[in-house]
Amino acid sequence: MISLRALPGRRRSAAPDAAEGAPAPDLSAVPARPEPLIELRGVSRLYQLGNVTVAALRGVDLAIERGEFVAIIGPSGSGKSTLMNLIGLLDRPTTGAVLLGGRSVSELDDDALAGLRSRAIGFVFQNYNLLPRTSALDNVATPLLYQGVPRKERAERARESLRLLGMEERMGHQPSELSGGQQQRVAIARALVTRPALILADEPTGNLDSASGAEVMQQLRSLHDAGRTVVLITHDQDVAQFADRQVHVRDGLVSSVGLAA
Repeated sequence: MISLRALPGRRRSAAPDAAEGAPAPDLSAVPARPEPLIELRGVSRLYQLGNVTVAALRGVDLAIERGEFVAIIGPSGSGKSTLMNLIGLLDRPTTGAVLLGGRSVSELDDDALAGLRSRAIGFVFQNYNLLPRTSALDNVATPLLYQGVPRKERAERARESLRLLGMEERMGHQPSELSGGQQQRVAIARALVTRPALILADEPTGNLDSASGAEVMQQLRSLHDAGRTVVLITHDQDVAQFADRQVHVRDGLVSSVGLAA
C-alpha cells in the first residue's frame, strides 16, 4: 500500500517558555507601518508518496493585511487546502516561514502553536462540525470552555455572537432542528466567539443550496464590512466574487493575485 507521508519541516528546539505557551503577538496594535496579519515567505510543503516527493506548495509568498477579505481559489489538487492549513496554523511548512502579526510561528512547539491558533483564528468548516444533541448556544460557547472562560461570561458571549448572526430565536435548538444555512450561521457565531484576529472559512457554502449559500456569504461580507479579516477557501468563482481580493492557486504556486472582478 502506498502511503502519503508529510516530510517534516526544519525546526529548532522550542524556546524555554514555549512549553508553557508562548504569548500571542499583539494583533490589535497598529504600528506606524503595520505588519501584515498573516504572511508566508518562501513557503514550500512537501509530502512523500512512496518513492516520489510531491510538492503541494512551492516557494509561495503571500501577505494578508488586517481588515482584508481574501478568497483563495483553485481547483482540486491545486494546493489551496495545504495553503489554508498553513494560514490556519494547522500545519508547518517544509521550508520557508509563516508569520502572524509580524512574528514567525513556524518553529513554535505543538502546544504553543495550538494555544496561539485557538486565540487568533476562528474556523468555519464546510461540514459545520457542530456537536450533535447540543444547543446552538452551547455549541457556540464550547471554544470558550477550553479557554477557561467562566460559565456566565461564556453564555453572554455566545448569545452576543448568535444575535450578530440573526440566530437569537434559535439559541436552544439542536443542529438536527436547524437548516443547513442556520447550522452554518451557528458555526460562524462559534468562530466569532473567541474574538479572533482572523476568520478562516473553508468552502463554507459547499453543502448549501444557492440561496442559503448566498445568505452565508452575505454574513461573511457583513463581518468584513464591520472590520473583520476574512480568508475564504473555495473552488467556486461565484463565491470568490464576495471577496475584495482573489488569490489563484495552481500546481502549488500562486498564479495570480488581484482584485475581485
